[in-house]
Amino acid sequence: MILEVDNIHTYYGESHALQGVSLTLQEGETVCLLGRNGAGKSTTLRSIVGLTPPRSGRVVFRGKDIAGQPAYKIARQGVGLVPEDRRIFPGLSVRENLEVARYQRPGEAPSWSIERIFDEYPMLAELADQDGATLSGGQQQMLAVARSLMSEPRLLLLDEPNEGLAPVIVKQIGALIDALSATTTILFTDQSVHFALKHARRAYILEKGMIVHEASSQELLADTDTQQRYLSV
Repeated sequence: MILEVDNIHTYYGESHALQGVSLTLQEGETVCLLGRNGAGKSTTLRSIVGLTPPRSGRVVFRGKDIAGQPAYKIARQGVGLVPEDRRIFPGLSVRENLEVARYQRPGEAPSWSIERIFDEYPMLAELADQDGATLSGGQQQMLAVARSLMSEPRLLLLDEPNEGLAPVIVKQIGALIDALSATTTILFTDQSVHFALKHARRAYILEKGMIVHEASSQELLADTDTQQRYLSV
């Protein structure tokens, strides 16, 4: 097991955002978090990576409880986050955005390099010298994912990777997730049930800061009652 989130409670001030969330990921799995807006999906990812540390509970990554550690230390252990708003550096070129994220774990050969990124994603190679601010939303999202890969993640967290993107770009993001799932464990959130279940092996549903349902993607896709109860708008 690469990740175990055990009964975490996370707050924003006095607002109790996560109320005992527990979930697990096996090495190599791709799992999605579903739920309506405000259910706690982004907060769950932020709690795992240390941006909004839980007040109680455990976040066990590769056998070690990382809850409460600074985000940069969690990242160096192999947890990468692509945030919902992407947060690329607008004044840096594509190449520079990748370069600043480069990290080589001591004693390990790097899996990702700028050369490999450009080989795998030729669109970014074509934009190598272009500033981040000039990229389209889809191009920025691809860059945000590639930048995260430069940190050599063992676990990749994707927060709403399709937010605001055109359908043709959504297909590209789906293909990207499928390709990465061959070598990387992935936990992602998405508003589109059908997209999420197409590209994930399992799903958790959050409601009001609690996990209310867990199922395989195939089971949940066939379970229209559960979809209507927890995911319909």
